Amino acid sequence: MNILSIFVLIPLLMLLGLWLSRNLKQIRTVMVVGASALVLAAVGLTIAYLQARAAGDTAEMLFRADVPWYPALNIHYSVGVDGISVAMLLLSAIIVFTGTFASWRLQPLTKEYFLWFTLLSLGVFGFFISTDLFTMFMFYEVALIPMYLLIGVWGSGRKEYSAMKLTLMLMGGSAFLLIGILGIYYGAGATSMNLLDIAALHNIPIEQQRIWFPLTFLGFGVLGALFPFHTWSPDGHASAPTAVSMLHAGVLMKLGGYGCFRIAMYLMPEAAQELGWIFLILTGISVVYGAFSACVQTDLKYINAYSSVSHCGLVLFAILMMNQTACTGAVLQMLSHGLMTALFFALIGMIYGRTHTRDVRELSGLMKIMPFLAVCYVIAGLANLGLPGLSGFVAEMTIFNGAFQHADVFHRTWTIIACTSIVITAVYILRLVGKILYGTCTNKHHLALTDATWDERTAVIILIVCVAGLGIAPLWISTMIGDSVLPLVSIFQ
Repeated sequence: MNILSIFVLIPLLMLLGLWLSRNLKQIRTVMVVGASALVLAAVGLTIAYLQARAAGDTAEMLFRADVPWYPALNIHYSVGVDGISVAMLLLSAIIVFTGTFASWRLQPLTKEYFLWFTLLSLGVFGFFISTDLFTMFMFYEVALIPMYLLIGVWGSGRKEYSAMKLTLMLMGGSAFLLIGILGIYYGAGATSMNLLDIAALHNIPIEQQRIWFPLTFLGFGVLGALFPFHTWSPDGHASAPTAVSMLHAGVLMKLGGYGCFRIAMYLMPEAAQELGWIFLILTGISVVYGAFSACVQTDLKYINAYSSVSHCGLVLFAILMMNQTACTGAVLQMLSHGLMTALFFALIGMIYGRTHTRDVRELSGLMKIMPFLAVCYVIAGLANLGLPGLSGFVAEMTIFNGAFQHADVFHRTWTIIACTSIVITAVYILRLVGKILYGTCTNKHHLALTDATWDERTAVIILIVCVAGLGIAPLWISTMIGDSVLPLVSIFQ
């Protein structure tokens, strides 16, 4: 069995174990064992990948395997990873593990919740290891479909509206994506849907690229919260249960940036260079608009959701710069934002579970009442605004450094515009921290609240360690990512 198939096998075994579970203890055991196995597999794969590179293996993708799945349409189960994929698998495993503990006390229908949660993670892992376009699309859909039920059944607020809005907009993006993938396949005249084979042919006519590139970029961009197709994101995040928000913002939205880079731009570089300026403007708007929108929100989840629009906009913005430094920063931003936003949503869920409100105007003085959660919230906020020593600083500085490598007025102007988001982010984060954590608690019912439980502390501490680790020692992972980015951006030189 190929080493990468374990990332599909483990979630499948988890689904079977959950199906056979008869009580809450068995359900929790299956989730903890399965999530731990995914983390161990991701760490093991990272070590194996780095060792293979150190031994001199220069193949674009490692640990490849190819099995015919549906020969009539040349669809194969093709897998392989480079440094970008390995980083995304490691992120996904961490979020699934911490999300399990964040859902430890979820009621009701715990078994059904974890079944859908595991199915969503199966789609994410399958997407990141796939190199066949149709197989990637299939896993992409597997990752999207559970969101409807996870929000519609276990969510809060306007959950039915949010679930339907999210599903319709993402399925609309999927329709564009499917058309784009079929256009790429037939336009390239390929004998397989393997993206490496299609890239090697490099024969999609520019006339067709001008059609398929916008469709494919837009299809993935909807999931990456590309303006103006981002409106599903704040509602979906606000209504989703805690762990689903963590997995959704932390991992699922990364499928958008990963797909834009790996498929749209890599397979259609001429159209990317010709039409990329259009999407660069849209992503620049996403970055600034998301930050400004976060400033005027009063719901904790909506603040973080609009912050995610801004930070995910930075990912697409960096990819469109088409150089190694900026694209390396884009992947670092995916990692950083995934960890930061998962930490934020976990903490917001824990605060809401105690206070039963997410309204900033009704919260104050929480530092004295729940000091552990409050201190962790401060750390998450500092990471979000780009404090040196935490992951946000490394990612954003790499992006802006790469963006400024363009000497023309257009790129530098939009880089400066995007840079303003740093200041805006600092405004709403510092104001938020001061309002809800410090001062005098004005609600007497909040004075009797308790601090984090052991399961909540486990999830939060792991995420903080990862955020700090990426900020303090980023070199090994940025080198791994940069080496894998180089073949993808060399076609733009």
